[in-house]
Amino acid sequence: MNTLTNGQFNELRGVIRGEILQANDPGYDDARAVWNAMIDRHPAIIVRCAGTADVRASLAYARNHQLRLAVRGGGHNIAGSALCDDGLVIDLSRMKSVQVDPERRRAWVEGGATLRDFDHEAQAYGLATPLGINSTTGVAGLTLGGGFGWLSRTLGLAADNLLSSEMVTADAGRLQVSATEHPDLFWAIRGGGGNFGVVTRFEFALHPVGPHIKAGLIVYPFDQARSVLQQYRDAVATMAPDLTVWAVLRKAPPLPFLAPQVHGQDVLVLPVFSPSPSDAVDAGIARMAKLGEPLGMHVGPMPYAAWQQIFDPMLTPGARNYWKSHNFAQLSDGAIDVVMRYAGNLPTSQCEIFLGLLGGQAGAPPPQATAYPHRDALYVMNVHTRWDDPADDERCIAWARDFFADATPYASGGVYVNFMPQDEGERTSDAYGANYARLAQIKATYDPDNLFRTNQNIRPASAAAAAG
Repeated sequence: MNTLTNGQFNELRGVIRGEILQANDPGYDDARAVWNAMIDRHPAIIVRCAGTADVRASLAYARNHQLRLAVRGGGHNIAGSALCDDGLVIDLSRMKSVQVDPERRRAWVEGGATLRDFDHEAQAYGLATPLGINSTTGVAGLTLGGGFGWLSRTLGLAADNLLSSEMVTADAGRLQVSATEHPDLFWAIRGGGGNFGVVTRFEFALHPVGPHIKAGLIVYPFDQARSVLQQYRDAVATMAPDLTVWAVLRKAPPLPFLAPQVHGQDVLVLPVFSPSPSDAVDAGIARMAKLGEPLGMHVGPMPYAAWQQIFDPMLTPGARNYWKSHNFAQLSDGAIDVVMRYAGNLPTSQCEIFLGLLGGQAGAPPPQATAYPHRDALYVMNVHTRWDDPADDERCIAWARDFFADATPYASGGVYVNFMPQDEGERTSDAYGANYARLAQIKATYDPDNLFRTNQNIRPASAAAAAG
């Protein structure tokens, strides 16, 4: 900010209804804190926007003064795209409104809302849309990257359920985008991340879900994990589309249905979920409980909103996190061997390897239907490395990278953009595959100067061509 005069800075103050923070202002350090404690960036200006007018004014100010720009929704992105050094942050965290029309089954959601905010309003009417697995995640970032979770096998991705958006583009213009209004831009924001503008409001389709669903956990000892994973893989082929079963390898948390001596031991956890229990779902869950000899299980009816928050205690902000991710079209014996080798040598007690099962409606659209292309990904594997002491950075990151390298021969080559850490910019093309060229063209139309680049960046088509 030492390049800006007081008069230039006062220009911004004069057009903002929300709060403006700079270094040394009370609340500045809290405002620059994000979920991943590895991200330690110092913006020159943080604008906590009160509405779309603030977003437009902030964006115009950053562009006119050639300031680096970042956009914060929930602040949950692993790569820390919510922040930038020495630039301006458009902070949407106070724009959290969620409005529900239960008759039309529609929800209008502001860009700072979290999954918990969304579920709180929609579940008042027994409605939901596919979102993620951690209630503190921002709806905006999740959806813009594609967005999958417990409902995706039944109802598709978050992006598949997006009907329209209000956006502020690089020229500070406000656009309404949908299948009939700026359809190219609407296609791009359904998986293309924050590359095309600031989405200030989303319109989602809602579906009857809950208020109670059937879900729970089945826990197997580690010495049975290989056999259980192989049988689990075989069962997926005939699994009901309204049943979702993930596989998580980690140290056992202190779950009340597990014996105390199991706590802290290596285990395989199968989280099971169905929004619409049926005979086929019950049979599928019973099959999951007979893949070996469980150490314990707890499965039954529970509130959908409670299930959406069940993993929050293991994903609290403030820890250091590093992820590596692969997509798998199938889970081969070779892939299982790699998973077992690394799961038996977790670098800290907070680390885990999970295999998120997709398929069903998540895989139904063709790859070109939205910017998110990975419709063939049956499993999304995330190597979630998590620790507290900065002295462990090198050891923990090396473990994740080694695992990623050893698993690569068995993967499909794609990656879910929301799981990419800050050092994986070279993998952006892998996140979009054949859709990348079209995205670069749309980027050139709506953001030719690449103002929105604090992300897994899609360069405008001309810049991409110049780079070879």
